Amino acid sequence: MMMPASELICRRGHDEEAAGYPSYNKPQTKPLLPWLIRYVMGEQRLAFAFLGMAIASLLFLLLLHNSSPSSSTTTTSSSVAHLAAVGLASRHLPAVPVNRLGGPTGRVPLGLKRKGLRVVVTGGAGFVGSHLVDRLLARGDSVIVVDNLFTGRKENLAHHAGHPRLEMIRHDVVQPILLEVDQIYHLACPASPVHYKHNPVKTIKTNVVGTLNMLGLAKRVGARFLLTSTSEVYGDPLQHPQVETYWGNVNPIGVRSCYDEGKRTAETLTMDYHRGANLEVRIARIFNTYGPRMCIDDGRVVSNFVAQALRKEPLTVYGDGKQTRSFQYVSDLVEGLMKLMEGEHVGPFNLGNPGEFTMLELAKVVQDTIDPNARIEFRPNTADDPHKRKPDISRAKELLGWEPKVSLRDGLPLMVQDFRNRIFSDQKTN
Repeated sequence: MMMPASELICRRGHDEEAAGYPSYNKPQTKPLLPWLIRYVMGEQRLAFAFLGMAIASLLFLLLLHNSSPSSSTTTTSSSVAHLAAVGLASRHLPAVPVNRLGGPTGRVPLGLKRKGLRVVVTGGAGFVGSHLVDRLLARGDSVIVVDNLFTGRKENLAHHAGHPRLEMIRHDVVQPILLEVDQIYHLACPASPVHYKHNPVKTIKTNVVGTLNMLGLAKRVGARFLLTSTSEVYGDPLQHPQVETYWGNVNPIGVRSCYDEGKRTAETLTMDYHRGANLEVRIARIFNTYGPRMCIDDGRVVSNFVAQALRKEPLTVYGDGKQTRSFQYVSDLVEGLMKLMEGEHVGPFNLGNPGEFTMLELAKVVQDTIDPNARIEFRPNTADDPHKRKPDISRAKELLGWEPKVSLRDGLPLMVQDFRNRIFSDQKTN
């Protein structure tokens, strides 16, 4: 007699279980805890787990310690207390820099110096530019001098020959140049009447096209740009002394306009890049400057008088000699330029010595310094020669903390010694 199929299947499964075969009709379960212990203990998994937890705990404690404002406050307070105990607390203690969370910023490890900047100085082989290069190298920066040597001289940088952080490129800024730099001091332009009247079209191209090229470079590489403008932007001023808000009285078609209007346009371009391209810029308006390395025959009054007195020639005074100028020593100017570049104010800033001298008074100082018997010779005045020139430097004093320190009677002998060496060494050579 045959059994029903359902009863046969049930009986077969029953027999298989009895024989020790697993049943596939119900799920097989293993005890979880013994299996987990065997898994963790196998192949050193437990050791790796403890090691990972230890590393994570150590990192967490370090981060917590560094970000804790209380630790830095406690350290600073204990340091001040210690200084007070030994009698040094009266000294000025620098503020401890803090980050946004209130904790101290990262400290510079001992032995590491300030990272030098990469700085371009156009016109760096000239009178002012070479003194600026001296200061930048002494500070630890790497300097690229760009100069076409129209008025600059290689001799002005000869004492840096072989310097590992100085590079000299003979190049005219009227042509574009590609460099990777952090700061640009744009000094390139003939600054004396003799030189800028020699080729007025080239002078205004240097002021306009050259400034455009250097502004474009600054924009391309994100460099801070400083323009050295001039007191000549005030022209023959109707306001005395001249403040930065004075717009000037300039003859746009006169023989000096290639320089005067060129610098005014350079200021315009600089401010347009600042407003339109968000470029970091600085503008300095430089007043009469003197010192070693000036061109001997550049037509400027101080170099004229010094060279003439040394050569036993008459001191040539143009007009009635009552025109006034203000004379600053070159080291004071360089200090002002660097403070302006490193500061947070765009400008323009007057950089000059407010001490005012007539041409006759200047001639007397030169006589006293070089030759009391030097004659004075009067000649007709030149076109568009300003009658008065004196800077108001209140803004530079307040915002830059700058003012000139070297008087004319202290600085002039240093210039005289340099001129004497160069003039008489040239005569010996000839």
